[in-house]
Amino acid sequence: METIGSALLLLFYTVIFLLSGTHCSTYVRVPPLLHGIHGKSLLLPVEDLVRSEDVDIYFNWNFRRRADDAPTMLVAFQNRNNVNMDGSNKFSFRPPNASLLINHLDHTVEGEYWLAYYIKFLNGSKVVREDKLVRITVDVPVSVPVVKMSSTSEVVEDKDDVTWTCLVENGTRVWYQWLRDGRPIRTGERYTLSSNNSTLVISPVRKEDIGEYSCVVGNFISQKKSEPVALSVFYGPYNLAVRSDKGLQTGEVFTVNPGELVFFDCWADSNPPNSCVWISKANNATEVVMTGPRFEVMSYKLAHTEEYVCRAFNNVTQKQDETQFTLVVASLGTGKEKHFQEGNVVSPLAAIVIASLLIICCMLVVLFRKSCHPQRVMTIYKRPLTDQKGPHLSGHEDATEDFGIYEFVTIPGKAESTQASSRSLARLDSLQDLHTTIYDVIRHIPETPTQIY
Repeated sequence: METIGSALLLLFYTVIFLLSGTHCSTYVRVPPLLHGIHGKSLLLPVEDLVRSEDVDIYFNWNFRRRADDAPTMLVAFQNRNNVNMDGSNKFSFRPPNASLLINHLDHTVEGEYWLAYYIKFLNGSKVVREDKLVRITVDVPVSVPVVKMSSTSEVVEDKDDVTWTCLVENGTRVWYQWLRDGRPIRTGERYTLSSNNSTLVISPVRKEDIGEYSCVVGNFISQKKSEPVALSVFYGPYNLAVRSDKGLQTGEVFTVNPGELVFFDCWADSNPPNSCVWISKANNATEVVMTGPRFEVMSYKLAHTEEYVCRAFNNVTQKQDETQFTLVVASLGTGKEKHFQEGNVVSPLAAIVIASLLIICCMLVVLFRKSCHPQRVMTIYKRPLTDQKGPHLSGHEDATEDFGIYEFVTIPGKAESTQASSRSLARLDSLQDLHTTIYDVIRHIPETPTQIY
């Protein structure tokens, strides 16, 4: 039984030893890569994860510039006390851990550093040995780059090429990036970059390449951007069109009033501006009538319809384009009529609709008032009509009784009507024969009585 227990204990310690050797990061940690600045110092940090009172530990730092070089031991120490240096002033040991300080960075200290350590637990249970590799690069900060263009003059589209070069005076392991108007440039059919991206070639150059070009350079420790350089390109003509501020335009047809002075402008997207020629077409023949970007026409000198051509030519690109239009002389009206013809077609219809609505509303109001206020027939005289037979009266005898405001109504009857006053009503023999319409309002004012002294 004791033999079996000893064997199991030995197997347990063996497994712990193997695991400790494989996962040595449990005890020591170092960064795999560090970037230093030329002329500055750099610390190689070591994180020690074991307690000194529990172990007997031994460290040493080694260095080689290339993989095929023989290693050189820089410093060795045991239990963080005994230190042996290489005798130079380039390195310093930073106890209580195994961190190493490189005092001055230059190309001679650039390379591979590895830390070899041995750990022996004081109870003699296990021993750990491992190497930790650290790669050191020493870089020079980049300076502000300068952009150069192969051609100092403006270039012609589809004919010339442009070569951009990004120059940087200082810097190691520099990378390059090109920008147009502040945005990264993507390589394509017409864009070619050199192996390190320091040169950009545009072949051939076109209108869409116009802009400000700059380059960005950098390395692991710095980054700079150049001043932008503008690229100007001769191009065109594109999008040729004829414009006029007079008349009415429908597609390629211009309609103008008779006797009107009309100006036409021939415009195109072009650099430099185009040379324009105006051509008249009649009876299958052409005639140059004017040169220049503006064409002046007196409509009274024209026939009813004329056809013209504007031809634009770029003297630098040697490209040309032309557009045809028709000029029609017809009366467009003036003032509001012309305004309606030019696009306000809905306004007359809207006026008619509004007027119709107003008329309908007025009719509804009249009908409503008639339905809510029935007509009344009032008695004109308080005395019966049969009692009014007698001598002729002047109309002022009973004025006191007749004083007031009268309302007159229409009494349905025969088609013919008779205009009657209150005086004529007194002579009527009977009311059954009265079929008339009263139009006059009679107001009796009593006479002023004679004053007797």
